[in-house]
Amino acid sequence: MEKLVEKYNKEIKQNLMRELNKKNVFDIPRLEKVVVSVGIGDYKEQKEVIEKIAAELTRITGQKPKTNMSKKAVSAFKLRIGQPVGLTVTLRGARMFDFIDRLINLSLPRVRDFRGISKNAFDGNGNYSIGIREYSIFPEVRYENISTMFGLGISLKTSAKNKEEALALLTALGFPFEKGK
Repeated sequence: MEKLVEKYNKEIKQNLMRELNKKNVFDIPRLEKVVVSVGIGDYKEQKEVIEKIAAELTRITGQKPKTNMSKKAVSAFKLRIGQPVGLTVTLRGARMFDFIDRLINLSLPRVRDFRGISKNAFDGNGNYSIGIREYSIFPEVRYENISTMFGLGISLKTSAKNKEEALALLTALGFPFEKGK
């Protein structure tokens, strides 16, 4: 099976140049980074649970997550300054393309009643966000080791200038968008 990086460099760039009527190779939209984030929520005081979530996120992405600490104290949420509130992994380069390849070809088809991802999740500047409710769709996760379920947010930052260019890029990469009504 051909790697997504090689496919992008060989085929997808040329197809996007024709499709978007671009003259310059550097004007073609490309993926810049993928940010995978998890909110800790109720587990902010349970250090061993946070470590388990970090280990699962490391297994899924192939990179150790950064722990995000709270900058403000919010008494309604019993949150103090310096408590962990989330975990973030920023993927670039080969790891980014490997993660996207596994997401498209292995993980998303494992979602129950999957009919495609929404075309409405673009932010207007060419970036796209996906929310996943259960991390168990990833093949790296073993069901018998799951003690706490958590969801993740995946943000794809592209160099596209608008929604149409970003949609063309992600469609060319193989993202399964839902069919038009």
